[in-house]
Amino acid sequence: MNDIKERIAAELIAVRDRSLTYTEAEDDLLVRQHSPLMSPLVWDLAHVGNYEELWVLREAGGITPLRPEIDDIYDAFKTPRKDRPTLPFLGPAEARRYIEGVRGRVLDVLDAVNLEDAGEHAPLHRDGFVFGLVIQHEHQHDETMLATLQLSGQPGLVRDGDLPQGRADGPEEVYVPAGTFLMGTGTLPWAYDNERPAHRVDLPGYWIDRLPVGNRAYAAFIEDGGYDDPRWWTPEGWGWRRNSGVSAPLFWTREGGAWWRTRFGRSEPVPMDEPVQHVSWYEADAYARWAGKRLPTEAEWEKACGWDPAAEQARRYPWGERNPGPDLANLGHRAAHPAPLGAYPAGASAYGAEQMVGDVWEWTGSWFQPYPGFRSFPYKEYSEVFFGREYRVLRGGSWAADPAAVRTTFRNWDYPIRRQIFTGFRCARSELV
Repeated sequence: MNDIKERIAAELIAVRDRSLTYTEAEDDLLVRQHSPLMSPLVWDLAHVGNYEELWVLREAGGITPLRPEIDDIYDAFKTPRKDRPTLPFLGPAEARRYIEGVRGRVLDVLDAVNLEDAGEHAPLHRDGFVFGLVIQHEHQHDETMLATLQLSGQPGLVRDGDLPQGRADGPEEVYVPAGTFLMGTGTLPWAYDNERPAHRVDLPGYWIDRLPVGNRAYAAFIEDGGYDDPRWWTPEGWGWRRNSGVSAPLFWTREGGAWWRTRFGRSEPVPMDEPVQHVSWYEADAYARWAGKRLPTEAEWEKACGWDPAAEQARRYPWGERNPGPDLANLGHRAAHPAPLGAYPAGASAYGAEQMVGDVWEWTGSWFQPYPGFRSFPYKEYSEVFFGREYRVLRGGSWAADPAAVRTTFRNWDYPIRRQIFTGFRCARSELV
């Protein structure tokens, strides 16, 4: 049990260091809104502290609220992002003091709590679930902060890192035979409610791209007039494309016959051997149609990523149970961009699909829906209120995602028009009869 608590404490320290690193900028940068799609950075900073107070101190620890008067300010469901600059949110210095005070008390709760609790708070205490909840939540907001900083155009967070070289060899697609697999989880202790329960899914055979779609391939789609041909777009997608005027991934520009991108304030040539990122679901879907393929369903994606047909069981990561390392996946902001295509052969899934975790979130063809037997926990606003036909599912995690919030069963979701997040995709096609 002490080992679990030590791990939790280490994860709490690591994620807070990350949050503070992303908010070291001048106060003006932190309090401004850089896009109506995003909150001011200082709002995110205090929000993670307020969330931690609500769930660890009040719900799991039974501690009297520290700052109940700010709860509404940091309730993500009460004020849309575009309106958050009008809120009386805490300034940078006060926000830092607040989250520091919360964290000190959280560590006291961790020291005292029984992680095998069978009492009133058992579901929150058991295996440290409530701590996993706030750790993952903060990492998710850190990734949101990175997206905000990218939109701001401010320099300073460009990390080029030491990523493996890519490779050109290998098949374009891998085959996933027909059969059932176990989707979701009932055993991973920090998994969210939308990943549960585990359930059997039967799929026909299909092909899926070995690698995410790269910048070179996507540039070919643009050069072939893909953005101007309604044949490749759904009616909704074509309407969005015409109204928005987009003609390339976000942050791309055409200069002197070559493609350039802006990355955290730096203008640079688009690396053609990297996965494409900053594309919407509509763009990904149009590319797939142009290529004579389609986006994989969420179930197809998860089976290709995490199912081990020999052992007839799901893997935590595509390669197995070993924690992600620099030889297996591009995670944790080691570099502020995707790794070259083919950089992680050791991270391949049982079916041979590569780079399914890290680099870019991957759009799937599925709407965000509950699994059979779904039950909200610990609150409806995490997953349940988003189910329906508004949000498309993303899988896999990006270079900006932390390993603590990544696994083969993890589900992300967003509107199909979103491009500021670190999104890409791979294609699939049905087995030819």
